[in-house]
Amino acid sequence: MKKGFTLIELVVVLIIVAILGTLGLTNFSRMIEKSRGAEAKTVLGTLRKLAAAYYMEKGTIGAGMQDQLTLGTSSDQTPGVTAAACRSSHYFWYAITSSTPPIIGLTATRCIAGTGKSPSAATAFTLILSSDLLAGNDTWSGNGGY
Repeated sequence: MKKGFTLIELVVVLIIVAILGTLGLTNFSRMIEKSRGAEAKTVLGTLRKLAAAYYMEKGTIGAGMQDQLTLGTSSDQTPGVTAAACRSSHYFWYAITSSTPPIIGLTATRCIAGTGKSPSAATAFTLILSSDLLAGNDTWSGNGGY
């Protein structure tokens, strides 16, 4: 009487291991992308503080706020205004999406197609911070699961 595994048993085990590995890799990829969203949350929080300071100083939200928030395409600015601002130092680019005093909307959009910090995403997911600067209420939304 010989002891061992049959070929069928080995194939079944290999199939089960492959399925578990695929599920684990998918969840791992989602977790990594979600952690990249931490960059966006940090930068949006900083931009919100700068916008609040601008609003408290000027009493309004105006055209000069873009400069105050240091959004732009220069290397010393937070990458923003358009997708062309994506650089190798950030996973996202940032924009002011609404500015009806005292409410400001700030959006972080994931850099795609070889732009921004590597690796780029396949889809330009967004993270949106809507902030009522007078009442101090913040609302987060978006479509990337961040």
